Amino acid sequence: MLRSLPLLLLTLLLTLPLANRAATPHPPDLVLFIADDYTWHDLPAYGSTDVRTPNLDQLTQQSLRFRLAYAASPTCSPSRSAIYTGLYPMRNGAHANHSLIKEGVLTLPIYMQRLGYRVVIAGKTHIGPRDQFPFEYLPNSNIMPPGKHELLYTDLNTDAVDNLLKTNDRSKPLCLLVCSHSPHVYWMDNEGFDPAKITLPPYLVDTPETRSMRCQYYTDVAHMDQQVGQVRASLAKYNYSPIFMFTADQGAQWPFAKWELYDAGIRVPLLVQWPGHIKGYTSTDALVSLIDILPTFISLAGGTPPPDLDGQSFLNVLTASSNHHRDEIFAAHTGDKEMNVAPMRCIRTGPWKYILNLTPQIPYRTHINGGGPRDGRIYWDSWVKLAQHDPHAASVVQRYTHKPAEELYNLDTDPYELTNLAPLPQYKQTVDDLREKVRLWRIQQGEDPAAKPLMPTDGRTGELKYAG
Repeated sequence: MLRSLPLLLLTLLLTLPLANRAATPHPPDLVLFIADDYTWHDLPAYGSTDVRTPNLDQLTQQSLRFRLAYAASPTCSPSRSAIYTGLYPMRNGAHANHSLIKEGVLTLPIYMQRLGYRVVIAGKTHIGPRDQFPFEYLPNSNIMPPGKHELLYTDLNTDAVDNLLKTNDRSKPLCLLVCSHSPHVYWMDNEGFDPAKITLPPYLVDTPETRSMRCQYYTDVAHMDQQVGQVRASLAKYNYSPIFMFTADQGAQWPFAKWELYDAGIRVPLLVQWPGHIKGYTSTDALVSLIDILPTFISLAGGTPPPDLDGQSFLNVLTASSNHHRDEIFAAHTGDKEMNVAPMRCIRTGPWKYILNLTPQIPYRTHINGGGPRDGRIYWDSWVKLAQHDPHAASVVQRYTHKPAEELYNLDTDPYELTNLAPLPQYKQTVDDLREKVRLWRIQQGEDPAAKPLMPTDGRTGELKYAG
């Protein structure tokens, strides 16, 4: 389809800053490893005592750890599209799961190719339309494990990554994205975790079924960690010394995590290794969003990020010239066709998290409480049964399925967001201030706050497959 003249002009204007990049004799190789549905606090670097992640533990020892990194959405396609466009979901167009970015929006492979990079993606994609994401899609990087036949069992093939690194023409810098399918459901069978000994986060209901499936999730986390180790071993074997980033697209498929704007859903691990530049085992409280990765890559490559991106380069944090990046971040969720539909927006600033639920009148039905056993129904049904006589379980079930119009949490004193302060009169001014910030952000993003909420069936949509 021919683009309109205004879109062509916009594209030209957006790319002009890249032509003015500083001369970079040897641009660094860049590797971004993205885990699939992995909550930040389920990594030892962020406090977990249960999960086995020796490779990520080693990476942590060699990296700058971001304590306050956030996804732009708690859902796969919107989060990944935001990472690859440097734009929040409403601006790039992919605000619902399986939806497509707007025509004319530029993406990471376009920017990095114009800076002279070979840009390759291995593993999970879950983005579209494909012609606007002109990655080199690594053949054979997605495989089906023996004996499995369903799409959600698709696995990353790190042998394909190894072969790429072995045969890569080193005359061009490499920008490589490695995207695991773990620990997205369906989780692996438990290998070596004792359900009786693990510690559950306080937002979950403690039942034998919860503990059993938690061990399956941890096993899948351990599998993803092995893949990180395999990729890093291949990099070392072929004498690569890249800037290596590790993160996740959003939180895991547990209640109050994936498809939610609580920290368990949008706060993500972010580790950055830069040999010779970043001192290992350091950390920063700089507040960043995953939309900042694209402009940071452009800066690392010697380019100038386009000024109209929502993302902002955090190169100054990587070079230790600053421990501050943003004063606030925003995030949005819409839904997934007929499931997980609860349009909401949020802001995180200072100690505060404010969540605006746009359809509080709709009971929240997700794959967890309305899907199949492997999606979460096994433990969810145990919660519902316990709730018949246990007040705590009843309150958790009620809280998950029915959203208030507004929520406010002090994350300094309530890191798991268990106590909603929004109804309390002493926090009225804080709620008013943050509500106004979210309103103005929605307008800047092209939303009309007075109109009905954008739903999954609005805008361009398409079926996108997990398997790339």
